[in-house]
Amino acid sequence: MTPAIHQPVDVAEVATLSGVDVTNIARPVTGAVGRFLSGVGLLLRGIGLYVRSPGLMLLGVVPALISGALFVTAFATLVYFVDDLAALVTPFADDWSATWRSLVRVVAGLALLGLGGLLGVLTFTAVTLIIGDPFYEKISERVEDRLGGTPGAVEVPFWASLRRSLVDSLRLVAVSVLIGVPLFAAGFIPVVGQTVVPVIGAAVGGWFLALELVGAPFYRRGMGLPERRSLLRADRPTALGFGVAVFVCFLIPLGAVLVMPAAVAGATLLARRSLGQSIEEG
Repeated sequence: MTPAIHQPVDVAEVATLSGVDVTNIARPVTGAVGRFLSGVGLLLRGIGLYVRSPGLMLLGVVPALISGALFVTAFATLVYFVDDLAALVTPFADDWSATWRSLVRVVAGLALLGLGGLLGVLTFTAVTLIIGDPFYEKISERVEDRLGGTPGAVEVPFWASLRRSLVDSLRLVAVSVLIGVPLFAAGFIPVVGQTVVPVIGAAVGGWFLALELVGAPFYRRGMGLPERRSLLRADRPTALGFGVAVFVCFLIPLGAVLVMPAAVAGATLLARRSLGQSIEEG
């Protein structure tokens, strides 16, 4: 089979096919800085939409509750079996006196509980985001409904949509790794690594976050990664402002879990704005 070749995407053509008049694209005229700040404002608006809607808040909380229940159950199971596990990892103490054997195994048990707690903290966010994917997509859909619906919506079979989403996500991850590795190495350069590199890292991370988060609204219109990349690039400062703001929030412990639902709402606003569609309620 001949591999498919993605041709450069014409923004005007994409917008026309989506039933969008590109002359009406809502873009600030205050320069790059103003557009960057307007992108930050889209995240703030997304937070406002989220906290004012009990339905959206419920959808956003469900993934964390499911993930929390799974982790509490797993940790309780670890506590229940910790004595057996401590004995399993300290076979060398079998022939020791009862006092020393008990002491070593208490220490081993505490270490196992500490390790389990640490792994739980480190993986809680990732697991919650994986569980939350269908909930976040529903949040995006409801935000669009509040803004007048989804112009140009197409019916995409679930498995086809999932396959396309996974492929696009893997492509984004691959590109981000190719860029991230040199940035990580540059972080060891004195002065530059502690000043310039973090700023570049936030910009790169923000750009890829913006591309990823607007996926659902574009998929509903039958548009994939090439189209959304071209449309966001047409107003890159706004996309960067939104993405960098989300990136900074995600650096806060549990920030991804708390902010993701609002970020999805804000990304829906960003997608509609890039397509020249209304981002005003009513």
